[in-house]
Amino acid sequence: MRKYVVIYRSVLMENLQYAANITMGFISYFMLCFIFINLWDYMYASPEDLIAGYTKEQMIWYVMITEMIWFGARSATIRQQVSADIRGGNIAYLVNKPYCYPLYILAKYTAEWSIQLPMYAVLTVVIGVTMVGGIPGFRGITLLAAVPCTVLGMTIHAVFKICISMLSFWIEDADPFQWLYDKMILVVGTIFPIEIFPAALQPVLKLTPIYTVCYGPAKLIVDFSAEKCLEILAAQAVYLVLGCGLLFWIYEKGGRKLYVNGG
Repeated sequence: MRKYVVIYRSVLMENLQYAANITMGFISYFMLCFIFINLWDYMYASPEDLIAGYTKEQMIWYVMITEMIWFGARSATIRQQVSADIRGGNIAYLVNKPYCYPLYILAKYTAEWSIQLPMYAVLTVVIGVTMVGGIPGFRGITLLAAVPCTVLGMTIHAVFKICISMLSFWIEDADPFQWLYDKMILVVGTIFPIEIFPAALQPVLKLTPIYTVCYGPAKLIVDFSAEKCLEILAAQAVYLVLGCGLLFWIYEKGGRKLYVNGG
């Protein structure tokens, strides 16, 4: 475990030197927030109206928080580096290092979002308080559940992104699958909460990573309940175990193919 902590710290220190580059994404984030604030402000005829059980303030905050997670989770490491290592043959060198390659990538990614996400969180609070107002019924103690939920969600997101990237062991380009996964998370779990979809579809969506990556943390912040918290944490635990199992299975199968082909 110590070796992965060292990797995490080294990448963290390296990225701190380029933290200013992250601010370039603030422009895109602010524009999206501005658009959605005005969109939902138009769709709510009255501030007291409810759409899918959300007040106007809750809905806008939900979208801003999920977009915050989306922007904070962006990383070339879990999408481009893994595929490039496999296609370029660098993986044959890296698998002989004194660490597990998937955990090495996961440690690098964790260090990256450890810088990005807090910066976007501060920006979210500034935009939200200034343009929307506070979250109705929000209590600071809610963060004790929302923060671990967010960390688990980011980890689950990374695990599945790495799994998709490792398909490069068998196919030339895994980017189309990355695109499909990203759009599924963005459209279903980020822009709209699950409750806004047809009732027959909601149980299906709760069985996908969408429920655990973006929806869960945002839901706990804007409309916390102990029952929902336990439900989301249980789903995240299941997905983390299944995702890690799938990750190491793909890595093992890919490694065998690599050795058989003389990699």
